[in-house]
Amino acid sequence: MLLKSFTVKKEWVDYNSHMNMAYYVLVFDQAFEVALEKFKMGESAAKNLNRSTMVVETNTKYLNEVELGKEIDIYIAHFDHDKKRLHVKMEMIERGKKEISASTEWISLYIDLNKRRVTEFENEKVEIMDKFIK
Repeated sequence: MLLKSFTVKKEWVDYNSHMNMAYYVLVFDQAFEVALEKFKMGESAAKNLNRSTMVVETNTKYLNEVELGKEIDIYIAHFDHDKKRLHVKMEMIERGKKEISASTEWISLYIDLNKRRVTEFENEKVEIMDKFIK
């Protein structure tokens, strides 16, 4: 599923004339926010319900260079969850080449921001995620 598209900005490019690794994380994070909003766990949930997710583990692979001005699409390649965790794998595809430029895999925990502790997903959110998986 396509999450979001981007065009590589000048400030994202380093002295090696390709996208700096820090901006890969930024792009993946901004793209996954689209899914989190659909799951009712994004910024609006943090502000209104004091519930959010926090990434606790990542694994990013840089497979092909991405240069200034290139159009990239971020897709969810895998998504799953249990009572308290999200597991997601995303892929960055350069539109012109149709090849994977990078991938990232994350584990996130669901957090009660009032207590700053892990908590279980509400039933409504589990149902939304399960429908997404099917």
